[in-house]
Amino acid sequence: MNSNFLLHTMDKDKNVASINMEDIDAQTNVVGEDEQHRYPWYAIKLYGFSQKKVEEYLADNGLDTFIPQEYVDEEDCEHKIKHILRPVVKNLIFLKKTKDDADIKKIISASNIKMSVITVSKSDKRYCEIPARQMDEFMMMCNPDILLKKFISEEQAHLKTGTLVRVKRGPLQGLSGKLVRANKNYYLLKDVPGMAVLLKVTKWCCVALE
Repeated sequence: MNSNFLLHTMDKDKNVASINMEDIDAQTNVVGEDEQHRYPWYAIKLYGFSQKKVEEYLADNGLDTFIPQEYVDEEDCEHKIKHILRPVVKNLIFLKKTKDDADIKKIISASNIKMSVITVSKSDKRYCEIPARQMDEFMMMCNPDILLKKFISEEQAHLKTGTLVRVKRGPLQGLSGKLVRANKNYYLLKDVPGMAVLLKVTKWCCVALE
Protein backbone atom coordinates (compact mmCIF):
# COMPACT_ATOMS: atom_id res chain seq x y z
CA MET A 1 0.00 0.00 0.00
CA ASN A 2 1.08 3.56 -0.65
CA SER A 3 2.43 4.95 2.63
CA ASN A 4 2.19 8.51 1.25
CA PHE A 5 -1.52 8.47 2.06
CA LEU A 6 -2.77 9.02 5.59
CA LEU A 7 -5.81 8.00 7.61
CA HIS A 8 -7.26 10.12 10.38
CA THR A 9 -7.33 8.14 13.60
CA MET A 10 -8.21 8.57 17.24
CA ASP A 11 -6.25 7.42 20.25
CA LYS A 12 -7.73 6.24 23.56
CA ASP A 13 -8.01 9.87 24.73
CA LYS A 14 -9.85 10.83 21.54
CA ASN A 15 -6.98 12.87 20.15
CA VAL A 16 -7.13 12.91 16.36
CA ALA A 17 -3.93 12.08 14.52
CA SER A 18 -2.83 10.78 11.13
CA ILE A 19 -1.12 7.48 10.49
CA ASN A 20 0.08 5.62 7.44
CA MET A 21 -1.90 2.70 6.09
CA GLU A 22 1.44 0.89 6.12
CA ASP A 23 1.51 1.28 9.92
CA ILE A 24 -2.00 -0.17 10.23
CA ASP A 25 -0.97 -3.10 8.06
CA ALA A 26 1.99 -3.77 10.34
CA GLN A 27 -0.29 -3.87 13.37
CA THR A 28 -2.56 -6.53 11.89
CA ASN A 29 0.16 -8.74 10.40
CA VAL A 30 1.63 -10.33 13.51
CA VAL A 31 3.30 -13.04 11.47
CA GLY A 32 5.11 -13.06 8.15
CA GLU A 33 3.19 -12.16 5.01
CA ASP A 34 3.72 -15.61 3.52
CA GLU A 35 2.16 -17.31 6.53
CA GLN A 36 -0.79 -14.92 6.58
CA HIS A 37 -1.61 -15.79 2.99
CA ARG A 38 -1.17 -19.52 3.51
CA TYR A 39 -3.77 -20.02 6.22
CA PRO A 40 -7.49 -19.25 5.97
CA TRP A 41 -9.58 -18.35 9.02
CA TYR A 42 -12.74 -19.59 10.74
CA ALA A 43 -15.41 -17.68 12.64
CA ILE A 44 -16.47 -19.27 15.93
CA LYS A 45 -19.72 -18.59 17.77
CA LEU A 46 -19.54 -18.50 21.55
CA TYR A 47 -22.23 -19.41 24.04
CA GLY A 48 -22.10 -17.85 27.48
CA PHE A 49 -18.32 -17.55 27.98
CA SER A 50 -16.12 -14.48 27.69
CA GLN A 51 -14.02 -14.06 24.58
CA LYS A 52 -10.94 -13.60 26.75
CA LYS A 53 -11.34 -17.06 28.24
CA VAL A 54 -11.82 -18.59 24.80
CA GLU A 55 -8.85 -16.65 23.41
CA GLU A 56 -6.62 -17.94 26.23
CA TYR A 57 -7.82 -21.52 25.80
CA LEU A 58 -7.15 -21.51 22.05
CA ALA A 59 -3.76 -19.83 22.55
CA ASP A 60 -2.81 -22.55 25.06
CA ASN A 61 -3.50 -25.02 22.26
CA GLY A 62 -1.24 -23.19 19.81
CA LEU A 63 -3.97 -21.36 17.87
CA ASP A 64 -4.03 -17.70 16.83
CA THR A 65 -7.21 -15.66 17.15
CA PHE A 66 -8.60 -12.22 16.35
CA ILE A 67 -11.29 -10.25 18.19
CA PRO A 68 -12.58 -7.04 16.54
CA GLN A 69 -12.58 -4.19 19.07
CA GLU A 70 -13.67 -0.57 19.23
CA TYR A 71 -13.30 2.34 21.64
CA VAL A 72 -16.33 3.07 23.82
CA ASP A 73 -16.99 5.74 26.45
CA GLU A 74 -17.50 4.42 29.96
CA GLU A 75 -18.18 6.39 33.14
CA ASP A 76 -16.28 5.27 36.24
CA CYS A 77 -17.35 5.51 39.89
CA GLU A 78 -15.98 9.06 40.04
CA HIS A 79 -18.14 10.04 37.04
CA LYS A 80 -15.11 10.43 34.80
CA ILE A 81 -15.40 9.31 31.20
CA LYS A 82 -12.82 6.77 30.06
CA HIS A 83 -12.24 5.55 26.54
CA ILE A 84 -11.67 1.81 26.63
CA LEU A 85 -11.45 -0.98 24.10
CA ARG A 86 -14.37 -3.38 23.99
CA PRO A 87 -15.18 -6.28 21.64
CA VAL A 88 -17.54 -5.22 18.86
CA VAL A 89 -19.45 -8.51 19.06
CA LYS A 90 -19.34 -10.44 22.33
CA ASN A 91 -20.18 -13.89 21.00
CA LEU A 92 -17.74 -14.14 18.10
CA ILE A 93 -14.03 -14.87 17.73
CA PHE A 94 -11.93 -15.57 14.63
CA LEU A 95 -9.46 -18.45 14.47
CA LYS A 96 -6.57 -18.91 12.08
CA LYS A 97 -6.55 -22.41 10.58
CA THR A 98 -2.99 -23.46 11.39
CA LYS A 99 -4.11 -27.02 12.19
CA ASP A 100 -6.28 -29.41 10.20
CA ASP A 101 -10.02 -29.63 10.81
CA ALA A 102 -9.79 -32.86 12.79
CA ASP A 103 -7.34 -31.33 15.29
CA ILE A 104 -9.38 -28.13 15.61
CA LYS A 105 -12.52 -30.17 16.21
CA LYS A 106 -10.75 -32.16 18.94
CA ILE A 107 -9.52 -28.98 20.64
CA ILE A 108 -13.02 -27.46 20.62
CA SER A 109 -14.67 -30.70 21.79
CA ALA A 110 -12.16 -31.17 24.63
CA SER A 111 -13.04 -27.81 26.15
CA ASN A 112 -15.81 -27.17 28.68
CA ILE A 113 -16.46 -23.93 26.79
CA LYS A 114 -19.48 -24.13 24.52
CA MET A 115 -18.57 -22.88 21.05
CA SER A 116 -19.05 -23.88 17.43
CA VAL A 117 -17.33 -23.08 14.14
CA ILE A 118 -19.66 -21.40 11.64
CA THR A 119 -20.43 -23.81 8.81
CA VAL A 120 -21.08 -23.20 5.12
CA SER A 121 -24.85 -23.60 5.62
CA LYS A 122 -27.41 -25.50 7.68
CA SER A 123 -27.22 -28.40 5.25
CA ASP A 124 -23.49 -28.16 4.49
CA LYS A 125 -21.64 -28.80 7.75
CA ARG A 126 -18.17 -28.06 6.40
CA TYR A 127 -16.43 -25.26 8.26
CA CYS A 128 -16.79 -21.97 6.39
CA GLU A 129 -13.30 -20.79 5.43
CA ILE A 130 -12.43 -17.11 5.22
CA PRO A 131 -9.62 -16.62 2.66
CA ALA A 132 -6.45 -15.12 4.13
CA ARG A 133 -6.52 -11.98 1.94
CA GLN A 134 -10.16 -11.33 2.83
CA MET A 135 -9.32 -11.68 6.52
CA ASP A 136 -6.24 -9.46 6.17
CA GLU A 137 -8.38 -6.67 4.76
CA PHE A 138 -11.14 -7.23 7.31
CA MET A 139 -8.66 -6.96 10.20
CA MET A 140 -7.14 -3.84 8.70
CA MET A 141 -10.57 -2.22 8.37
CA CYS A 142 -11.41 -3.20 11.97
CA ASN A 143 -8.44 -1.27 13.38
CA PRO A 144 -9.99 0.53 16.39
CA ASP A 145 -7.99 3.71 15.72
CA ILE A 146 -9.62 4.31 12.33
CA LEU A 147 -12.43 6.86 12.31
CA LEU A 148 -15.46 6.96 10.00
CA LYS A 149 -16.18 3.28 10.46
CA LYS A 150 -19.17 1.28 11.64
CA PHE A 151 -20.04 -2.34 12.19
CA ILE A 152 -23.18 -4.16 11.10
CA SER A 153 -24.47 -7.71 11.28
CA GLU A 154 -23.90 -10.29 8.56
CA GLU A 155 -27.63 -10.23 7.83
CA GLN A 156 -27.63 -6.44 7.40
CA ALA A 157 -24.62 -6.69 5.08
CA HIS A 158 -26.41 -9.19 2.84
CA LEU A 159 -29.32 -6.77 2.43
CA LYS A 160 -27.10 -3.98 1.13
CA THR A 161 -26.79 -3.67 -2.63
CA GLY A 162 -23.65 -2.38 -4.24
CA THR A 163 -20.80 -2.96 -6.66
CA LEU A 164 -17.67 -4.98 -5.98
CA VAL A 165 -14.74 -2.57 -6.20
CA ARG A 166 -11.08 -2.08 -5.45
CA VAL A 167 -9.79 1.22 -4.08
CA LYS A 168 -7.21 2.54 -6.54
CA ARG A 169 -6.05 5.69 -4.76
CA GLY A 170 -6.38 7.48 -1.46
CA PRO A 171 -5.75 6.20 2.10
CA LEU A 172 -7.58 2.90 1.46
CA GLN A 173 -5.65 2.09 -1.70
CA GLY A 174 -5.52 -1.65 -2.40
CA LEU A 175 -8.54 -2.66 -0.32
CA SER A 176 -11.49 -4.38 -1.97
CA GLY A 177 -15.12 -4.84 -1.02
CA LYS A 178 -18.64 -3.82 -1.90
CA LEU A 179 -19.24 -0.12 -2.55
CA VAL A 180 -22.54 0.77 -0.84
CA ARG A 181 -24.37 4.00 -0.10
CA ALA A 182 -25.85 4.98 3.26
CA ASN A 183 -27.08 8.39 4.46
CA LYS A 184 -25.73 10.10 1.33
CA ASN A 185 -22.23 8.73 1.95
CA TYR A 186 -20.32 5.92 0.29
CA TYR A 187 -18.76 3.07 2.24
CA LEU A 188 -16.51 0.13 1.48
CA LEU A 189 -18.19 -2.94 2.94
CA LYS A 190 -16.21 -6.04 3.93
CA ASP A 191 -18.20 -8.95 5.33
CA VAL A 192 -17.11 -12.22 6.89
CA PRO A 193 -19.17 -14.95 8.57
CA GLY A 194 -20.79 -13.40 11.64
CA MET A 195 -20.33 -9.66 11.01
CA ALA A 196 -19.29 -6.89 8.62
CA VAL A 197 -17.48 -3.55 8.71
CA LEU A 198 -18.15 -0.37 6.74
CA LEU A 199 -15.41 2.18 6.08
CA LYS A 200 -16.20 5.58 4.59
CA VAL A 201 -14.66 5.98 1.14
CA THR A 202 -14.72 8.39 -1.79
CA LYS A 203 -16.60 6.87 -4.71
CA TRP A 204 -14.19 8.29 -7.29
CA CYS A 205 -11.27 6.45 -5.71
CA CYS A 206 -12.84 3.09 -6.54
CA VAL A 207 -12.94 1.00 -9.71
CA ALA A 208 -15.33 -1.85 -10.38
CA LEU A 209 -13.91 -5.36 -10.35
CA GLU A 210 -14.49 -7.53 -13.39
